[in-house]
Amino acid sequence: MDVIMVIAVGVGGGIFGLIAGYVIRYAQTAGKRGSVELEVKQILLSGKEEAQKIIQESEKKAERHAGELRAQEKEKEREWKKTEERLVKKEELLDKRQGDIDKEVENIKGKAEEVRTIKGEVEERKHAVEVELERVAGLSEEEAKQALVKKIEERFEEDFRVRLQKLEREGVERLDRRAKDILSTSIQRLAASTAGDIMTTSVTIPNDEIKGKIIGKEGRNIRTFERVAGVELIVDDTPGTIVISGFDPVRRQIARVALENLILDGRIQPSKIEETVEKAKTDINKIIKEKGEQACYECGVINMDPRLISILGRLYFRTSYGQNVLQHSIEMAHISAMLAEELGADIPIARAGALFHDIGKALDHEVQGTHVEIGRRILQKFGADERIVKAMQSHHEEYPYETIESIIVQTADAISGGRPGARRESVENYIKKLEDLERIASSRAGVEKAYALQAGREVRVFVTPQAIGDLEAHALARDIAMQIEQELKYPGEIKITVIREMRCIEYAR
Repeated sequence: MDVIMVIAVGVGGGIFGLIAGYVIRYAQTAGKRGSVELEVKQILLSGKEEAQKIIQESEKKAERHAGELRAQEKEKEREWKKTEERLVKKEELLDKRQGDIDKEVENIKGKAEEVRTIKGEVEERKHAVEVELERVAGLSEEEAKQALVKKIEERFEEDFRVRLQKLEREGVERLDRRAKDILSTSIQRLAASTAGDIMTTSVTIPNDEIKGKIIGKEGRNIRTFERVAGVELIVDDTPGTIVISGFDPVRRQIARVALENLILDGRIQPSKIEETVEKAKTDINKIIKEKGEQACYECGVINMDPRLISILGRLYFRTSYGQNVLQHSIEMAHISAMLAEELGADIPIARAGALFHDIGKALDHEVQGTHVEIGRRILQKFGADERIVKAMQSHHEEYPYETIESIIVQTADAISGGRPGARRESVENYIKKLEDLERIASSRAGVEKAYALQAGREVRVFVTPQAIGDLEAHALARDIAMQIEQELKYPGEIKITVIREMRCIEYAR
């Protein structure tokens, strides 16, 4: 019983505690809800007050801005009124000036009419006076003029003649002085070297043992080199040097390049010599092209055919009376440009005509005709300007002077060739003799190539073994010697050596 009471009391106490807790929690929740509503109302009230303040400030700013706009509008209206007043005044002033101008125009028209009237009266009076003078003098106006002129001529004839002679003499002297000034100025403005070319080229060798390799067993290497390159090798006791002798600068240059390459390679034998010489010929062709391009660039000659420029580069290895032809042409181009500038001629045409004036000498040993005629054909073939052809064709007076540029080119040629030391005629005659020797030998049938060596004292002729036999080789040497005796004049004697070499080549595969 007691236990039941205790349980009942516990249960009742628990239920009472739950009810009391619920009541207390409800009371707290209700209090919090009231405080939140109060805060919301306060926030709404503050927002309304802030909005009211913003609206009031915006209205004040709008009123201020409207006032400023009204003030600016009034200012603009005042300015427009002032501008309108100025325009009205200007219009009135222009109307007034227009009226004055109209009055002046009417006044001028009236005066012009008066001038025409007076001029007519003057002409009538002048005509009347002339008629009266002709009636009194018994001469017409033209007859009186002729009589007066004749009388003056008779009185001052001697004075006129003396005066004209003086003017003519002074004019010739003045023109002569001017021409000399132009020529001397052009010559002095261009300082060019006048060193002549030589007939030998020296090649430095590292030691004297290499001379033995170059000569080869029983001289086969040196003979092969001379046969292929067309020059003479002088291997003497001079230490560290081998001399290449030949009148043709192209051959000497090819031989020099080939010999230097052989010395560097160390393998000196006939087959290697032939291969190296062929390679040297290719290298020299590249140099020829570069020299032609350099000459055109230096002289300012443009838009020329590349093949024409390559032919021009061959003049780098050509001499005339001991003077390098390409350097001579470049010098002439500069002198011609200076003369053309002084005389008011066409500078590019004069420059190009001078640069290409001797281009025929690059092929005169291959083509028949004078170098002037060959040069004309070359320029025409490669589309050069006809004015350039006319400028270059008269430098040896083979063609008439058709333009002032042709006279300038001829004058520049005389200036360049006339420099002290520029040319040596004996050298040109010597080279011509050697060329004639090679020409006579090469003109024979079956001759592969011919070289004049030892200053023209020997001619080596290489024949095709299939075309020339041993007995025919002896006859060929005798015929060449007889033709040289008949056509050329020379001191001493000339040795004719005919070389017939047979090579049989087969390949084992």
